[in-house]
Amino acid sequence: MPGAPPPSALGAVMFQWFGYLSMIFDGAWVTVQLTVLGTALALVAAFAAGLGRLSRWFLLRAIATAYIEFFRGTSIFVQLFWAYFVLPLFGLPLSPLQAGVLALGLNVGAYGAEVVRGAIQAVPRDQYEASIALNLKAWQRLRYVILPQAFVIMLPTFGNNAIELLKGTAVVSLISLADMTFQAQVVRAQTGNTLIPFATILLLYFVLATIITTATRGLESRLSRGLDVTKA
Repeated sequence: MPGAPPPSALGAVMFQWFGYLSMIFDGAWVTVQLTVLGTALALVAAFAAGLGRLSRWFLLRAIATAYIEFFRGTSIFVQLFWAYFVLPLFGLPLSPLQAGVLALGLNVGAYGAEVVRGAIQAVPRDQYEASIALNLKAWQRLRYVILPQAFVIMLPTFGNNAIELLKGTAVVSLISLADMTFQAQVVRAQTGNTLIPFATILLLYFVLATIITTATRGLESRLSRGLDVTKA
């Protein structure tokens, strides 16, 4: 066919693009690590701050409220820069991955804290009264009666928060962490092609978000059945 590249040239182009796509997939693995570790930190922070907001102790409530309002009221970009550029000035050097996990986890955890607080308060009052009547201690009431019911209420929003964290991982490219958005920018700079690298990461973000959604719905369904069996 006139104008078609010779087979050897076509093979070289395909091999070159295979290398570029491999870079993006390597970046996707970094994105997965950020998402998993950031979500784990966000869950810990959300439960700590959410329960702190419900504490009888004023100091705990004040600390939890300050954390929530600070991270909800400031930019994730600034939080990331503080984690990576400012904390080392105080003797706390972090790698780009550690800084990304810290900033994303604490940011999303601040939003999750309100989810925890609201879900616990949404558990019917008679559940508290029944657990008190059974002479359960406060931590036993929370562990065996309140949290199992509240966690099912939290799950859909937690899933949404995990997806928001996944999408927020793109900000780590600002501190030169080679996530898939950073790698897509590198491929674009080297090839001059915008469509292929950014269409690839668009698809990868969608696939990862779908996995999170499916896992969250499956867990919610399983835990709900467990509660139904308990109620029966």
